[in-house]
Amino acid sequence: MELSTQIAWLFLLAIPIACIAWTVTHEEVFREPRDYCVSRCHTGKTIAERKFFYLFTCEYCFSHYVTLAMLLLTNYKLLMTDWRGYLIAGFALVFVANIYMSLFALVRIDLKKVRLETEIEEKKK
Repeated sequence: MELSTQIAWLFLLAIPIACIAWTVTHEEVFREPRDYCVSRCHTGKTIAERKFFYLFTCEYCFSHYVTLAMLLLTNYKLLMTDWRGYLIAGFALVFVANIYMSLFALVRIDLKKVRLETEIEEKKK
């Protein structure tokens, strides 16, 4: 695969990775399982149990596992055609997906700020 095609795949594959990781770790639709995982990561008896349940509460951690699934699903490799290509692709996808999630978080904060300012202005009138 050409390098330009590999780069395009990198930025495109990171989109669903970011969407899945963000949705599971932040959105209301997964609140109950996430709350359960939060309580188990705080009250687990072993460190392995606490770390396992923490995976589902941290978008960065969870994005590694979503990336692994995407790599298995798509057979995407970056720069090299052997196992090293998978390794490079995995870390590059996690990096780009987390940039996307950070940008999305900033946009959401700005939207909430504007909404709150609008509500305050409406109440003053």
